[in-house]
Amino acid sequence: MAFVLDASITACWAFDDESHPDASLAFDRMRAEEGVVPCLWWFEVRNILIVNERRQRITESDAATFLLNLSLLRLRVDLVPNENAVLQLARTHRLSVYDACYLELAQRERLPLATLDADLRRAATDVGVALVSRAAEPRQ
Repeated sequence: MAFVLDASITACWAFDDESHPDASLAFDRMRAEEGVVPCLWWFEVRNILIVNERRQRITESDAATFLLNLSLLRLRVDLVPNENAVLQLARTHRLSVYDACYLELAQRERLPLATLDADLRRAATDVGVALVSRAAEPRQ
């Protein structure tokens, strides 16, 4: 099953000193499933890399390698969000418009959402959007 992938999960993959079980789960799922992203994801990921290059947390070469590896994943870019729904979600749940775009996409396509953002996770739960989360997996 496809899922909506947000920039916080993607950023976790970029840095050796970051790890999170939900980011690992999303990465594992990318081997067999499609990630769906709003068009703003492209900009957010690159901005995260540039900011962290400036902080000397990642090199230009490592950022380029990361982007190359990212391009090999099955990602579908959604180009046109439902503007009214995005604004309503942002207002109702006190989200940034950026975060509301991820939630609107997950809601519209009836897909689970992979995010590390606490406010976005809370809003997703409030509107009945499933989360890609180790905590949500059945125990074996």
